[in-house]
Amino acid sequence: MIRVGITHGDINGVGYEIIMKALSDERMMELCTPVIFGSAKLMAYYRNIVNVEGFNYSLVDSMDDIIEGECNLINISSEEFKVEIGQPTETSGLAAVMSLNAAVDALKQGYIDVLVTAPICKKSVQSETFDFPGHTEFLEQAYGNGYKAMMLMVGDELRVALVTTHLAIKDIAEAITKDAITEKLRNLHNTMRKDFAIERPKIAVLALNPHSGDEGLLGTEEQEIIKPAIDEAFENKIMAFGPYAADGFFSSRMYEKFDAVLAMYHDQGLAPFKALVAENGVNFTAGLPYIRTSPDHGTAYDIAGKGVADPTSMREAIYKAISLYRNRKIYIKLKANPLKKQYVDRSGDKEVLDLTKDELQD
Repeated sequence: MIRVGITHGDINGVGYEIIMKALSDERMMELCTPVIFGSAKLMAYYRNIVNVEGFNYSLVDSMDDIIEGECNLINISSEEFKVEIGQPTETSGLAAVMSLNAAVDALKQGYIDVLVTAPICKKSVQSETFDFPGHTEFLEQAYGNGYKAMMLMVGDELRVALVTTHLAIKDIAEAITKDAITEKLRNLHNTMRKDFAIERPKIAVLALNPHSGDEGLLGTEEQEIIKPAIDEAFENKIMAFGPYAADGFFSSRMYEKFDAVLAMYHDQGLAPFKALVAENGVNFTAGLPYIRTSPDHGTAYDIAGKGVADPTSMREAIYKAISLYRNRKIYIKLKANPLKKQYVDRSGDKEVLDLTKDELQD
Protein backbone atom coordinates (compact mmCIF):
# COMPACT_ATOMS: atom_id res chain seq x y z
CA MET A 1 0.00 0.00 0.00
CA ILE A 2 1.27 3.48 -0.87
CA ARG A 3 2.55 5.44 2.11
CA VAL A 4 1.59 9.11 1.98
CA GLY A 5 3.70 11.42 4.14
CA ILE A 6 1.80 14.53 5.26
CA THR A 7 3.31 17.64 6.85
CA HIS A 8 1.21 19.70 9.24
CA GLY A 9 2.17 23.07 7.70
CA ASP A 10 1.67 26.24 9.73
CA ILE A 11 0.26 25.21 13.10
CA ASN A 12 -1.71 28.47 13.42
CA GLY A 13 -3.50 27.95 10.12
CA VAL A 14 -5.96 25.37 8.83
CA GLY A 15 -3.41 22.58 8.39
CA TYR A 16 -4.58 20.22 11.11
CA GLU A 17 -8.23 20.83 10.31
CA ILE A 18 -8.00 20.00 6.60
CA ILE A 19 -5.77 16.99 7.32
CA MET A 20 -8.25 15.53 9.79
CA LYS A 21 -11.22 16.23 7.53
CA ALA A 22 -9.51 14.79 4.46
CA LEU A 23 -8.59 11.60 6.33
CA SER A 24 -11.87 11.20 8.22
CA ASP A 25 -13.35 9.07 5.42
CA GLU A 26 -12.35 5.49 6.26
CA ARG A 27 -12.24 4.68 2.53
CA MET A 28 -9.03 6.72 2.36
CA MET A 29 -7.28 3.92 4.25
CA GLU A 30 -8.17 1.55 1.43
CA LEU A 31 -6.05 3.64 -0.92
CA CYS A 32 -3.05 4.51 1.20
CA THR A 33 -1.32 4.55 4.57
CA PRO A 34 -1.15 8.18 5.76
CA VAL A 35 1.85 9.20 7.89
CA ILE A 36 1.45 12.63 9.51
CA PHE A 37 4.60 14.42 10.66
CA GLY A 38 3.33 16.57 13.49
CA SER A 39 2.54 16.71 17.18
CA ALA A 40 0.19 14.52 19.23
CA LYS A 41 -0.59 17.48 21.48
CA LEU A 42 -1.42 19.75 18.57
CA MET A 43 -3.56 17.04 17.01
CA ALA A 44 -5.49 16.63 20.26
CA TYR A 45 -5.86 20.38 20.61
CA TYR A 46 -7.33 20.90 17.14
CA ARG A 47 -9.39 17.76 17.34
CA ASN A 48 -11.16 19.20 20.38
CA ILE A 49 -11.87 22.65 18.97
CA VAL A 50 -12.71 21.61 15.40
CA ASN A 51 -14.61 18.42 16.33
CA VAL A 52 -14.02 16.31 13.25
CA GLU A 53 -16.07 13.12 13.31
CA GLY A 54 -14.71 9.83 12.03
CA PHE A 55 -11.03 10.76 12.25
CA ASN A 56 -8.80 8.26 14.04
CA TYR A 57 -5.06 7.82 14.16
CA SER A 58 -2.32 5.79 15.83
CA LEU A 59 0.64 7.46 17.51
CA VAL A 60 3.83 5.62 16.51
CA ASP A 61 7.33 6.04 17.90
CA SER A 62 9.31 5.66 14.68
CA MET A 63 9.03 4.99 10.96
CA ASP A 64 9.73 1.32 11.64
CA ASP A 65 6.47 1.15 13.62
CA ILE A 66 4.18 2.41 10.85
CA ILE A 67 0.88 0.50 10.80
CA GLU A 68 -0.26 -0.31 7.29
CA GLY A 69 -3.82 0.61 6.42
CA GLU A 70 -4.15 3.04 9.33
CA CYS A 71 -3.52 6.75 9.83
CA ASN A 72 -0.20 7.20 11.64
CA LEU A 73 1.15 10.20 13.54
CA ILE A 74 4.85 10.68 14.28
CA ASN A 75 5.94 13.33 16.78
CA ILE A 76 8.51 15.64 15.18
CA SER A 77 9.61 17.02 18.56
CA SER A 78 9.28 16.38 22.26
CA GLU A 79 8.89 20.12 22.80
CA GLU A 80 5.52 21.87 23.01
CA PHE A 81 4.56 24.37 20.33
CA LYS A 82 2.63 27.46 21.40
CA VAL A 83 -0.49 27.91 19.29
CA GLU A 84 -1.70 31.39 18.36
CA ILE A 85 -4.54 30.67 15.97
CA GLY A 86 -4.68 32.93 12.95
CA GLN A 87 -1.26 34.51 13.54
CA PRO A 88 2.06 33.92 11.75
CA THR A 89 4.68 33.47 14.44
CA GLU A 90 8.29 32.37 14.73
CA THR A 91 7.10 29.23 16.51
CA SER A 92 4.62 28.33 13.78
CA GLY A 93 7.33 28.77 11.16
CA LEU A 94 9.77 26.61 13.12
CA ALA A 95 7.19 23.86 13.55
CA ALA A 96 6.38 23.92 9.83
CA VAL A 97 10.04 23.54 8.86
CA MET A 98 10.61 20.75 11.40
CA SER A 99 7.70 18.81 9.95
CA LEU A 100 8.93 19.36 6.40
CA ASN A 101 12.49 18.28 7.20
CA ALA A 102 11.29 15.12 8.96
CA ALA A 103 9.05 14.20 6.03
CA VAL A 104 11.76 14.81 3.41
CA ASP A 105 14.21 12.68 5.39
CA ALA A 106 11.65 9.87 5.50
CA LEU A 107 11.05 10.24 1.77
CA LYS A 108 14.75 10.03 0.96
CA GLN A 109 15.14 6.93 3.12
CA GLY A 110 12.20 5.21 1.48
CA TYR A 111 9.90 5.09 4.51
CA ILE A 112 7.19 6.98 2.61
CA ASP A 113 6.40 6.91 -1.10
CA VAL A 114 4.95 10.39 -1.71
CA LEU A 115 4.81 13.72 0.08
CA VAL A 116 1.76 15.95 0.65
CA THR A 117 2.40 19.29 2.34
CA ALA A 118 -0.08 21.43 4.24
CA PRO A 119 0.18 25.23 3.66
CA ILE A 120 2.96 27.27 5.25
CA CYS A 121 3.47 31.00 5.77
CA LYS A 122 6.44 31.96 3.61
CA LYS A 123 7.45 34.78 5.95
CA SER A 124 7.32 32.90 9.25
CA VAL A 125 9.45 29.98 7.98
CA GLN A 126 12.38 32.24 7.13
CA SER A 127 15.45 31.69 9.30
CA GLU A 128 19.21 31.18 9.11
CA THR A 129 18.61 27.54 8.16
CA PHE A 130 15.60 28.05 5.87
CA ASP A 131 16.02 30.75 3.26
CA PHE A 132 13.60 29.73 0.52
CA PRO A 133 10.54 31.48 -0.98
CA GLY A 134 8.48 28.29 -0.68
CA HIS A 135 8.27 24.50 -0.82
CA THR A 136 9.26 24.28 -4.49
CA GLU A 137 12.63 25.97 -4.09
CA PHE A 138 13.40 24.10 -0.87
CA LEU A 139 12.63 20.71 -2.38
CA GLU A 140 14.82 21.41 -5.42
CA GLN A 141 17.75 22.16 -3.13
CA ALA A 142 16.99 19.27 -0.79
CA TYR A 143 17.17 16.69 -3.59
CA GLY A 144 20.19 18.27 -5.32
CA ASN A 145 21.96 16.32 -8.07
CA GLY A 146 20.84 18.76 -10.75
CA TYR A 147 17.11 18.17 -10.40
CA LYS A 148 15.00 21.16 -11.47
CA ALA A 149 11.72 21.57 -9.62
CA MET A 150 8.77 23.06 -11.45
CA MET A 151 5.51 24.29 -9.96
CA LEU A 152 2.61 22.69 -11.82
CA MET A 153 -0.96 23.51 -10.85
CA VAL A 154 -3.25 20.59 -11.68
CA GLY A 155 -7.01 20.44 -12.18
CA ASP A 156 -9.30 18.06 -14.03
CA GLU A 157 -9.24 20.11 -17.24
CA LEU A 158 -6.40 22.54 -16.72
CA ARG A 159 -2.69 22.19 -15.91
CA VAL A 160 -0.57 25.30 -15.54
CA ALA A 161 3.23 25.47 -15.13
CA LEU A 162 5.31 28.59 -14.51
CA VAL A 163 8.56 29.89 -15.97
CA THR A 164 9.12 32.07 -12.89
CA THR A 165 7.59 31.40 -9.49
CA HIS A 166 8.01 33.63 -6.44
CA LEU A 167 9.48 36.78 -7.98
CA ALA A 168 8.58 40.44 -7.61
CA ILE A 169 6.87 41.84 -10.71
CA LYS A 170 9.79 44.20 -11.35
CA ASP A 171 12.17 41.22 -11.66
CA ILE A 172 10.08 39.04 -13.98
CA ALA A 173 11.03 40.39 -17.41
CA GLU A 174 14.73 39.94 -16.72
CA ALA A 175 14.14 36.32 -15.67
CA ILE A 176 12.28 35.46 -18.89
CA THR A 177 15.04 34.01 -21.06
CA LYS A 178 15.07 31.59 -23.96
CA ASP A 179 16.99 29.05 -21.90
CA ALA A 180 14.52 29.30 -19.01
CA ILE A 181 11.54 28.76 -21.30
CA THR A 182 13.08 25.85 -23.22
CA GLU A 183 14.05 24.16 -19.94
CA LYS A 184 10.51 24.51 -18.57
CA LEU A 185 9.02 23.23 -21.82
CA ARG A 186 11.29 20.21 -21.74
CA ASN A 187 10.44 19.49 -18.10
CA LEU A 188 6.73 20.01 -18.72
CA HIS A 189 6.79 17.72 -21.76
CA ASN A 190 8.59 15.03 -19.78
CA THR A 191 6.28 15.18 -16.76
CA MET A 192 3.20 15.01 -18.98
CA ARG A 193 4.53 11.76 -20.43
CA LYS A 194 5.95 10.27 -17.24
CA ASP A 195 3.44 11.38 -14.59
CA PHE A 196 0.23 11.95 -16.57
CA ALA A 197 0.56 9.17 -19.18
CA ILE A 198 0.12 11.59 -22.11
CA GLU A 199 2.46 10.39 -24.83
CA ARG A 200 2.38 13.44 -27.13
CA PRO A 201 1.30 16.39 -24.97
CA LYS A 202 0.25 19.68 -26.56
CA ILE A 203 1.56 22.67 -24.61
CA ALA A 204 0.32 26.25 -24.91
CA VAL A 205 2.82 29.01 -24.11
CA LEU A 206 1.52 32.35 -22.85
CA ALA A 207 2.91 35.74 -23.81
CA LEU A 208 4.53 38.06 -21.29
CA ASN A 209 3.08 41.37 -22.48
CA PRO A 210 -0.53 42.46 -23.11
CA HIS A 211 -1.86 41.42 -26.53
CA SER A 212 1.23 39.26 -27.00
CA GLY A 213 3.31 42.43 -27.40
CA ASP A 214 1.30 43.79 -30.36
CA GLU A 215 4.17 43.01 -32.75
CA GLY A 216 6.69 44.84 -30.60
CA LEU A 217 4.57 47.87 -29.73
CA LEU A 218 4.01 46.70 -26.14
CA GLY A 219 7.21 44.72 -25.68
CA THR A 220 9.65 42.63 -27.67
CA GLU A 221 9.97 39.55 -25.45
CA GLU A 222 7.47 37.61 -27.55
CA GLN A 223 9.41 38.13 -30.78
CA GLU A 224 12.95 37.97 -29.40
CA ILE A 225 12.67 35.35 -26.62
CA ILE A 226 9.41 33.42 -26.34
CA LYS A 227 8.76 32.60 -30.01
CA PRO A 228 12.36 31.43 -30.64
CA ALA A 229 12.10 29.20 -27.56
CA ILE A 230 8.86 27.68 -28.86
CA ASP A 231 10.42 27.10 -32.29
CA GLU A 232 13.44 25.37 -30.75
CA ALA A 233 11.21 23.17 -28.61
CA PHE A 234 9.17 22.19 -31.66
CA GLU A 235 12.35 21.24 -33.50
CA ASN A 236 13.10 18.92 -30.58
CA LYS A 237 9.72 17.20 -31.01
CA ILE A 238 7.99 19.09 -28.18
CA MET A 239 4.55 20.18 -29.32
CA ALA A 240 4.63 23.76 -28.03
CA PHE A 241 2.40 26.49 -29.48
CA GLY A 242 2.02 30.23 -29.00
CA PRO A 243 2.67 32.71 -27.58
CA TYR A 244 -0.94 33.44 -26.66
CA ALA A 245 -2.23 36.57 -24.96
CA ALA A 246 -3.25 35.38 -21.50
CA ASP A 247 -6.59 37.19 -21.20
CA GLY A 248 -8.10 35.90 -24.43
CA PHE A 249 -6.58 32.46 -23.94
CA PHE A 250 -8.44 31.83 -20.69
CA SER A 251 -11.64 33.75 -21.42
CA SER A 252 -12.19 31.80 -24.65
CA ARG A 253 -11.42 28.51 -22.88
CA MET A 254 -8.70 27.80 -25.42
CA TYR A 255 -6.88 25.85 -22.70
CA GLU A 256 -9.33 23.00 -23.30
CA LYS A 257 -7.45 22.26 -26.56
CA PHE A 258 -4.15 21.69 -24.74
CA ASP A 259 -2.76 19.22 -22.23
CA ALA A 260 -0.80 21.87 -20.33
CA VAL A 261 -0.13 25.61 -20.25
CA LEU A 262 3.19 27.36 -19.58
CA ALA A 263 2.68 30.79 -18.00
CA MET A 264 5.44 33.36 -17.69
CA TYR A 265 4.86 34.33 -14.06
CA HIS A 266 2.99 33.43 -10.88
CA ASP A 267 -0.24 35.42 -11.01
CA GLN A 268 -0.58 35.15 -14.79
CA GLY A 269 -1.05 31.42 -14.38
CA LEU A 270 -2.40 30.98 -10.86
CA ALA A 271 -5.08 33.67 -10.86
CA PRO A 272 -7.09 32.14 -13.73
CA PHE A 273 -6.28 28.61 -12.55
CA LYS A 274 -7.76 29.19 -9.10
CA ALA A 275 -10.77 31.00 -10.53
CA LEU A 276 -11.51 28.17 -12.97
CA VAL A 277 -10.58 25.12 -10.90
CA ALA A 278 -11.55 26.44 -7.45
CA GLU A 279 -11.23 23.99 -4.55
CA ASN A 280 -10.29 21.03 -6.76
CA GLY A 281 -6.87 22.41 -7.62
CA VAL A 282 -3.60 20.77 -6.57
CA ASN A 283 -0.04 22.08 -6.55
CA PHE A 284 2.37 19.44 -7.90
CA THR A 285 6.15 19.83 -7.79
CA ALA A 286 7.25 18.29 -11.08
CA GLY A 287 10.80 17.47 -12.11
CA LEU A 288 11.91 15.72 -8.91
CA PRO A 289 12.61 12.01 -8.32
CA TYR A 290 9.70 11.87 -5.86
CA ILE A 291 6.07 12.97 -5.95
CA ARG A 292 5.06 16.01 -3.89
CA THR A 293 1.64 17.67 -3.95
CA SER A 294 -0.19 20.20 -1.80
CA PRO A 295 -3.50 22.06 -1.66
CA ASP A 296 -3.64 25.10 -3.94
CA HIS A 297 -4.53 27.47 -1.09
CA GLY A 298 -2.68 29.10 1.77
CA THR A 299 -2.82 29.00 5.57
CA ALA A 300 -6.27 30.67 5.67
CA TYR A 301 -5.53 32.40 8.98
CA ASP A 302 -8.87 34.23 8.82
CA ILE A 303 -10.87 31.01 9.28
CA ALA A 304 -8.36 28.96 11.28
CA GLY A 305 -9.84 27.18 14.29
CA LYS A 306 -13.44 27.88 13.25
CA GLY A 307 -14.18 24.46 11.80
CA VAL A 308 -15.26 25.82 8.41
CA ALA A 309 -12.17 25.06 6.32
CA ASP A 310 -12.88 23.10 3.12
CA PRO A 311 -10.72 19.95 2.91
CA THR A 312 -11.40 19.31 -0.78
CA SER A 313 -8.04 20.55 -2.06
CA MET A 314 -6.13 18.58 0.59
CA ARG A 315 -8.11 15.45 -0.27
CA GLU A 316 -7.45 16.03 -3.98
CA ALA A 317 -3.74 16.51 -3.22
CA ILE A 318 -3.63 13.07 -1.59
CA TYR A 319 -5.55 11.45 -4.43
CA LYS A 320 -3.37 13.14 -7.03
CA ALA A 321 -0.15 12.07 -5.28
CA ILE A 322 -1.32 8.45 -5.39
CA SER A 323 -2.33 8.70 -9.04
CA LEU A 324 0.93 10.35 -10.12
CA TYR A 325 2.96 7.79 -8.19
CA ARG A 326 1.19 4.93 -9.96
CA ASN A 327 1.61 6.54 -13.38
CA ARG A 328 5.31 7.06 -12.81
CA LYS A 329 5.82 3.48 -11.66
CA ILE A 330 4.15 2.19 -14.82
CA TYR A 331 6.25 4.50 -16.99
CA ILE A 332 9.51 3.42 -15.33
CA LYS A 333 8.55 -0.23 -15.66
CA LEU A 334 7.81 0.16 -19.36
CA LYS A 335 11.03 2.07 -19.98
CA ALA A 336 13.11 -0.50 -18.12
CA ASN A 337 12.43 -3.19 -20.75
CA PRO A 338 12.30 -1.56 -24.19
CA LEU A 339 11.27 -3.99 -26.92
CA LYS A 340 13.61 -4.72 -29.78
CA LYS A 341 12.33 -3.32 -33.05
CA GLN A 342 12.88 -4.77 -36.53
CA TYR A 343 13.38 -2.46 -39.47
CA VAL A 344 13.67 -2.97 -43.22
CA ASP A 345 15.91 -0.46 -45.04
CA ARG A 346 15.32 0.69 -48.61
CA SER A 347 17.67 -1.93 -50.03
CA GLY A 348 15.56 -4.68 -48.49
CA ASP A 349 18.17 -5.80 -45.96
CA LYS A 350 16.80 -6.48 -42.48
CA GLU A 351 18.44 -4.96 -39.45
CA VAL A 352 17.42 -5.43 -35.81
CA LEU A 353 17.97 -2.33 -33.67
CA ASP A 354 17.78 -2.41 -29.89
CA LEU A 355 16.44 1.09 -29.26
CA THR A 356 14.48 2.64 -26.46
CA LYS A 357 11.10 4.20 -27.05
CA ASP A 358 12.53 7.75 -26.91
CA GLU A 359 15.26 6.87 -29.41
CA LEU A 360 12.67 5.45 -31.77
CA GLN A 361 10.62 8.66 -31.61
CA ASP A 362 13.67 10.80 -32.27
